[in-house]
Amino acid sequence: MKVVEAISEILKREGIDCIIGYPVNHVLEYAAHLDIRPIIVRQERVGLHMADAISRLSSGEKIGVFAMQHGPGAENAFGGVAQAYGESVPLLVMPMGYPRRLAHVHPNFNSTRSMESITKSAEPVTSAAELANVMRRAFMRLRNGRGGPVLVELPTDLLMEEMPDVNLSYSPAVSTRFGPDSADVAQAAELLATAKRPVIYAGQGVHYAKAWPQLKQLAELLAAPVCTSLEGKSAFPEDHPLSLGAGGLAMPRQVRTFLDNADVIIGIGCSFTESNFCVKMPKGKRIIHATIDPMDLGKDVPIEIGLVGDATLTLDALLSALEKHVKAPRNSAPVVDEIKSINDPWMAEWLPKLESDAKPLNPYRVLWELQKMVDVANTIITHDAGSPRDQLTPFWKSTTPLSYLGWGKTTQLGYGLGLAMGAKLACPDKLCINVWGDAAIGFTGMDFETAVRERIPILSILLNNFSMAIELKVMPVSTEKYRSTDISGDYAAMARAFGGYGERVTDPGEIAAAIKRGIAATEAGQPALLEFITCKEVEVSRQ
Repeated sequence: MKVVEAISEILKREGIDCIIGYPVNHVLEYAAHLDIRPIIVRQERVGLHMADAISRLSSGEKIGVFAMQHGPGAENAFGGVAQAYGESVPLLVMPMGYPRRLAHVHPNFNSTRSMESITKSAEPVTSAAELANVMRRAFMRLRNGRGGPVLVELPTDLLMEEMPDVNLSYSPAVSTRFGPDSADVAQAAELLATAKRPVIYAGQGVHYAKAWPQLKQLAELLAAPVCTSLEGKSAFPEDHPLSLGAGGLAMPRQVRTFLDNADVIIGIGCSFTESNFCVKMPKGKRIIHATIDPMDLGKDVPIEIGLVGDATLTLDALLSALEKHVKAPRNSAPVVDEIKSINDPWMAEWLPKLESDAKPLNPYRVLWELQKMVDVANTIITHDAGSPRDQLTPFWKSTTPLSYLGWGKTTQLGYGLGLAMGAKLACPDKLCINVWGDAAIGFTGMDFETAVRERIPILSILLNNFSMAIELKVMPVSTEKYRSTDISGDYAAMARAFGGYGERVTDPGEIAAAIKRGIAATEAGQPALLEFITCKEVEVSRQ
């Protein structure tokens, strides 16, 4: 058994059924021998984004895998690995490496050394005898604790060597959970029970722990409103009366209002990371922080109580401890009425944009129509950086877990396309949508051809205003003198040239019908790109 055959066998034993990559990396070919489907992309970053979504949509139970060639392939992959690291996504990255005798010779790109700062761990395989140990460590790190990419570098001169153990002694990695100290749980329960205006802030740790029922139970027990981070969006049903929605740079008004007026905020499965694209926590609040990673505690926000552990175990313990303080679910009517009193006038302010008949189209109208045309519960949607993110997240109501792939810490343009393709691979029976702008498609648009070639029928919603609209205010002179923020392209034609369904829409009366045709194309197995010609809308719901 060759080393490359042993790697493929280990992947099979770990439940991997597809591997995304760009050749030459011999694992792609040898994995196919074991019926692990290789999916070849146009650029490495998009492939990593696809693997990213596979991990997310299984709550980390099925690990996304990406393999690429040494040198330029590994270099091109850097951004995708960094994105996964910023969003704490577990995925296995397997670059080929230079031959061992050249691995540390300047200027060769050494993935182990160069990507150490953007991975949970980075380790080369240095001998055939050590392969099983290296792979065991990798999968143990992927399946335990805080998520993040794990890198295993495969020297080119090693893959065809023979394994000393022809029977390959390797057992799949175990997955463990741990919970918080009971004394801290008791203290947190007492604080929540006495709080007058508690607010729950839920992050993506709820998704990885599948703690959705417990989160809902806690909210209803305390009559506590729930808001989420962008990564946590869909962890709590946004059609629930106690939902405030999700917060990022843009958010519903009630998110900011309730956080600012809270006396106790409990963050569950979140890092409270400070970023322009994360909800800013108000100062002077009593904060309970439940997270799987103790490194998060007090990192950006002063806290009173820390609960370290899996979100399900933490919520189970907290609900049990609350039994002696709260005997029955509290009356939520006053909270629900208050949410409605804030939401209704906020929505009234935005309805003119959401229902606009203007030409060029208002992007808010496009996304409003999209939400009405799809089965939201059976749709997975994601956005791209900038305007698509900020125009979608406050108004899109996610109703089922993992129906929304949110992100925002490093905000790389072009991320959404790969996420949507990975989502469709993970959940082939769902409608998978990415929303992007004309700047984002310039970064990763060629990989729409990957969707066609690899038979991944996603629905791609492109908002094209022929401009870097949100940059206009910071680049007025360069725009006026040199048109530096102008962008052009007929992207619907591009989609058709690739073999997909492509349609350009300019009339507001045609939005719904075009979306219906796009969905029909995906149901027939054809990726669809709907290009909506929009105005240079720059207003977002900042509160």
